[in-house]
Amino acid sequence: MILEAEVLAAFPAEVQIPARLVADSLAASGPGFPRILVVLDDDPTGTQSVANLPVLTQWEAADFAWAFAQEIDGRRQRAVYVLTNTRSLDPAEAAARNEEIVRNALTAAGEAEVRLSFVSRGDSTLRGHYPLEPDVIAATIAAVTGEATDGVVIVPAFPDAGRVTIGGVHYLRGTGGTAGRLTPVAETEFARDASFGFANSELAKYVEEKSQGRVAAGSVIVLDLHVIRSSAEAIADAIASAENSTPIVADVVTENDLRALALGLEEAERRGKKLLYRVGPPFVRARIGQEIRTELSGEEAYAGNTPSEAGGLIVVGSHVGVTTRQLNALTEQHSAARIVEVDVKQLLGENAGEYLDRTVATVVAALHDGDVILHTSRLLIKTDDAAESLRIARAVSAAVVAVVNRTLKTFPPRFVIAKGGITSSDVAAHGLEIRHAIVRGPMLPGIVSLWEPVDGPAKGIPYIVFAGNVGDDDSLAQVTRKLSNTF
Repeated sequence: MILEAEVLAAFPAEVQIPARLVADSLAASGPGFPRILVVLDDDPTGTQSVANLPVLTQWEAADFAWAFAQEIDGRRQRAVYVLTNTRSLDPAEAAARNEEIVRNALTAAGEAEVRLSFVSRGDSTLRGHYPLEPDVIAATIAAVTGEATDGVVIVPAFPDAGRVTIGGVHYLRGTGGTAGRLTPVAETEFARDASFGFANSELAKYVEEKSQGRVAAGSVIVLDLHVIRSSAEAIADAIASAENSTPIVADVVTENDLRALALGLEEAERRGKKLLYRVGPPFVRARIGQEIRTELSGEEAYAGNTPSEAGGLIVVGSHVGVTTRQLNALTEQHSAARIVEVDVKQLLGENAGEYLDRTVATVVAALHDGDVILHTSRLLIKTDDAAESLRIARAVSAAVVAVVNRTLKTFPPRFVIAKGGITSSDVAAHGLEIRHAIVRGPMLPGIVSLWEPVDGPAKGIPYIVFAGNVGDDDSLAQVTRKLSNTF
């Protein structure tokens, strides 16, 4: 591990930048600005840093028309999230979905007379289909509009969750006894992901690695903290040479760094640069000048809706270490909850249908008395083949979704929490049949997002999207305690 203070000593101090300054800069940008950011979110956890923005799980032109027309607090919003769930797809499927979404968004934008910029939201620990997704988005924009992308801005930092980039190197911050120390991300469990593993923490080398040498590390523009903490003009100057989707990586340690970057990118776009973004969760908040939303209380989570007397449903699918620790803490603390373990081996076996029937019956019966913790067995079944690992993950997720959907249709829960990226995506789109929702805000400071479904069978039921790799050991229990009437 590396001492963060020692690494930062080589760079200038952060510059205080209020969110209002970014918002005012957007408002003063002139004809065609501000644009609406269309965020292609490869799993639904990208919404955890924003508030009061529309989110879609389907992407027909009519869905975009609904999102573009939404007014919250009397004004249209500057971003809309589209849940692509591409992190659970193979490369060909992910590419096709990205292209379809961009084409439909551009069609709807033409009809609504709005201009768009596109954000490819990826993982703050560098997992996902990179560079495939930004490549496809750029190619589709060019095919539809004739507009070439000059630069792809890569900002995986997520300070609220302890992911920072310093000197072009991406780190995870330590917690507890390792607070104040940094671990290069390639030395963490996330770099050993079965489908999206990687070897480099230095982002320029990560780009070269993931592009299989197509993009040399030396051709990547690096905006280090000397540039970020200088001025908007310095940032715009630094990327002036970008062309043909040049990768641009940015140092970020604080929210102020994200806002400084936003001002610089706005200046570059004013000068005519065409940019596409590959980012972690908090980038959009800073880019549109949104204030950090304080965490929602239990009362705010149910605002405008009458909570049911049923128990809540907590669905845990992620297998990363922090999720298992959070699950253990919740089960230890919440003695009133019924624990239902979904055996992955039985889900993949010959009698999977009968097993699902029994599981649904158990969950429904338990919800009459209190909360239910539904989790997959902690034994992770994976292979050396990335495609087969994804197939197994999707089969397990489909079974969990079926349990949620059949439970919803039989005895709707008081609330639903879904833990894990693929899990929360599938539970939203298929388990709860959410098509349109509004992201209301975070349940914990800067992380864990609450969606309010505005249509479908889950309308009015708070839905909590909880990434697998965020929070401390007690976080899942904290969120459950806010929402539960038996904890």
